[in-house]
Amino acid sequence: MAAAIKLAIIDDHPLFREGVVRTLEQIGGFEIVAQGSNRDDALRISGDQQLDILLMDISVPGGGLSAIEPALERHPDLKIVMLTVSEENQHVMTALQSGARGYVLKGVGSRTLAAILRTVAMGERYVCPQLSARVLVDLSSQPTATAKPDVLAELTSREREILTLVAAGLSNKRIGLKLNLHEKTIKHHMTRILAKLNVSNRTEAAMTLRDATEHQHPPAPHPA
Repeated sequence: MAAAIKLAIIDDHPLFREGVVRTLEQIGGFEIVAQGSNRDDALRISGDQQLDILLMDISVPGGGLSAIEPALERHPDLKIVMLTVSEENQHVMTALQSGARGYVLKGVGSRTLAAILRTVAMGERYVCPQLSARVLVDLSSQPTATAKPDVLAELTSREREILTLVAAGLSNKRIGLKLNLHEKTIKHHMTRILAKLNVSNRTEAAMTLRDATEHQHPPAPHPA
């Protein structure tokens, strides 16, 4: 028998939270190890518990979206799924760019939710179909702009620091030693960096950094 998926639920509505817990326990295959109602609870629980999945609402006090990156920096293997009423494209993109593995609307059926959580636990990503289509349309309607000076604006300060070291030729292991971080944490950051820059490998990411830096600091003209 497969091991139960260890899950924590963060939602500031106790009745909804308890309903999800009861439903998943009845379906089976899930172990609810903790519950919380705000951002601080999410960070505390993700630090204290051995979790497979953190199921979290966006609108909890303190902000669910702002809890994603710090939780993953401490535990890169944690899978975070947002369960929310928000259908805003920007919320979806922010969640995914921050490292969430799933984005689910609260109108979902209980057995569908259980199936989604199992899929995420196995390493897949999930965005509910109607939101996924809208986000793709939204992205495709935006003008493309390569090597813009603000191309790095989506990166956190830590991600910029890591990308600068990548551009200097350091491996993930050496970067981890230099920054006193686990190699897994560096790999997780690199995954987010590649996604945010829309590139497929470290070389392209380093070139993006170089191009953006050159646009911000153009070379001085040669004397006549």
